[in-house]
Amino acid sequence: MEDSYRHKGMRRQLVKVVRSKGIKDESILAAIGKIPRHFFLMDSALMEHAYDDKAFPIGEGQTISQPYTVAFQTELLQVKPGEKVLEIGTGSGYQAIVLLEMGAKLYTIEYQKKLYERTKVFLPQLGYKANFFYGDGSMGLKRFAPYDKIIVTAGAPTVPTALIDQLSIGGMLVIPVGNAKTQKMLRLTKVAPGKLRKEEFHDFKFVPLLGEDGWKGK
Repeated sequence: MEDSYRHKGMRRQLVKVVRSKGIKDESILAAIGKIPRHFFLMDSALMEHAYDDKAFPIGEGQTISQPYTVAFQTELLQVKPGEKVLEIGTGSGYQAIVLLEMGAKLYTIEYQKKLYERTKVFLPQLGYKANFFYGDGSMGLKRFAPYDKIIVTAGAPTVPTALIDQLSIGGMLVIPVGNAKTQKMLRLTKVAPGKLRKEEFHDFKFVPLLGEDGWKGK
């Protein structure tokens, strides 16, 4: 696929939109300005809208998130270069690339096998290396724990216990929690064993987190 001068101009405009909505982290804005989002859309009819600040379907009942939502979650996560980050819900891989651009050592897990198989091939083709896994993200990825940061890109009915357990002391979990229609974005910081600091932010609407400790298990 081609990444034309026009596409780059559309990305610059998207960066202006995301910045105008309150995103201040320049490294996140630079990542959004660099990543060819039109490569991630499965429907050619949507290509003209690839740089609208909107979510779009990517198959398997999943979406590529709105760029502002990606930026907002990433900014809450406060990723530093070299940190071990667990992403729950690889999806299209767009959020994964933003995290990799931030310097994260990324582990990412996807519940939908077709998306997992597509993305684990596609991201390396774009020059990005992550650790890809297929499985139940609501259970985390215990064998590589603890993680400095965990990000959940699907709406959860509750905060999965396994994700809290797999956070390092001082680590942060960013997760949308609520019902099927709307979720509150939470940031949980593990300040000590068994002790969390909870912060609440805006309401969002995500696809449901599936799995034993997600909607499928409820």
